[in-house]
Amino acid sequence: MAGRRRVRGVDERAPEEVGVGPWTGAWPTLADGRPDPAYDTELLREGDRRNVVDRYRYWTHEAIVADLDAQRHDFHVAVENWGHDFNIGSVIRTANAFNAKAFHIIGKRRWNRRGAMVTDRYQHEHHHPTVDDLVAWADGVPLIGIDNLPGSRPLETYDLPRECVLVFGQEGPGLSDDMREACDVVLHIEQFGSTRSINAGAAAAVAMHAWVRRHVFGQAVDIGPSRSSGE
Repeated sequence: MAGRRRVRGVDERAPEEVGVGPWTGAWPTLADGRPDPAYDTELLREGDRRNVVDRYRYWTHEAIVADLDAQRHDFHVAVENWGHDFNIGSVIRTANAFNAKAFHIIGKRRWNRRGAMVTDRYQHEHHHPTVDDLVAWADGVPLIGIDNLPGSRPLETYDLPRECVLVFGQEGPGLSDDMREACDVVLHIEQFGSTRSINAGAAAAVAMHAWVRRHVFGQAVDIGPSRSSGE
């Protein structure tokens, strides 16, 4: 059958193409008839296979970034990068999905971009060699650490501020000692299974979604009884 191939007795489908083919019909124009500069002529001609939502199909990179800039949320994402952690890319991809104001890399400038799947190109990146550099940049904007630590408070009952920096450590060691000291508060995600922790990429998605629920959908947090990690 078309689209299939037989490999050692296993019937495998050929991967489906991502995106859309060449634009069909007259190309987009402005009200006065001029070509719409938001659209990329090469993509209109050849098709758009990028990892973007449908409303950005055929748009130029610059037009997409400008549109995102007009509606970015008020939280930032910061990730410590002392050992080239492969999970950083996943965190940055999630920051794109929730349209964070910007993302910050603390430590080594070069980071593992594989998991980001090019989504970093549509965001604003800042580099801070040390924790102190991040603190100086924040200039009073709350640093909210996300880690499962003794004394940390549950994310589920904490009222996240609208303007803040959600800070994530590396897979394994988590937040560094210096970062723990710098954070205004450290929050953990409540878990109910046997594993001690979830990976940094998953934790980042949960934390960013908590911010979105609070400040985009207006879902107030039920503060409930005070509780900290280990209780």
